[in-house]
Amino acid sequence: MVITGLYYALGLTLLGFAIGYFSNAYAALPFYILAIFCLWFFRDPERVIPPGPVMVSPADGKVVMIKPEGDRTRVAIFLNVFDVHVNRTPITGTITKIEYQPGKFLVASKEEASTQNEQNTLTVEGDGTTVVFSQIAGLIARRIICYQKPGDRVTAGQRIGLIQFGSRVDIVMGPEWKLAVKEGDRVSAGSSVVANRVR
Repeated sequence: MVITGLYYALGLTLLGFAIGYFSNAYAALPFYILAIFCLWFFRDPERVIPPGPVMVSPADGKVVMIKPEGDRTRVAIFLNVFDVHVNRTPITGTITKIEYQPGKFLVASKEEASTQNEQNTLTVEGDGTTVVFSQIAGLIARRIICYQKPGDRVTAGQRIGLIQFGSRVDIVMGPEWKLAVKEGDRVSAGSSVVANRVR
C-alpha cells in the first residue's frame, strides 16, 4: 500500500471519531467508509514483470486511444477510480528528462486531455530506444506524484509514482516497437505487454 493512503484513512477516521463523539455514530459512518475506500484505493499489488524485449504498461486501465503521430505512436490508458493508480516505467533505461506542465482538469478519457491537462512527462532512454510517457491528471485527479528524477536508472515495471483519484497515462513510442494491444483492451501496470521490440 502507498503510504499516502494511510494518511488519508487516518485523517478521515479521526474526523469521523470527532463527529461521532460530538454528534452521533450515524453521522460519522460516511467518514469511516471513505477511510476504508482510501485504504483500498491506494493499494499497490506486486506484479510479475514479463521478460524479453517488451514494453510493459505504465498503468492499470483501459486503452482508450491509439494514434499515429508521424513515425511514432501514442497509446492512451484511462484509469477510473477503481483501478490501481501506481504508475510504472514501461522499459528499462535512464530517465533523461522530466517535464511538468500545468493545465486543465478535463475528463481524462477525452483526446484533448493529452495536450491540455496538467501532466508530468518522463523520457526514458535505453538499449537504443526512447519512450516518452505522461502522468496526466483528470477531472477528479488533482495531484500527480513522481518518485524519480532525471538521471535515475529504472527497470521495466519499476514503480515511478502515482496519480490520485482517476487519471490517464499516455505512452509515445517509435517504429522499433510493434503494438500488442488494441483500443478497448484492459491492461495492468508492469505485467501487461503493450508493445514488442522488433528492431
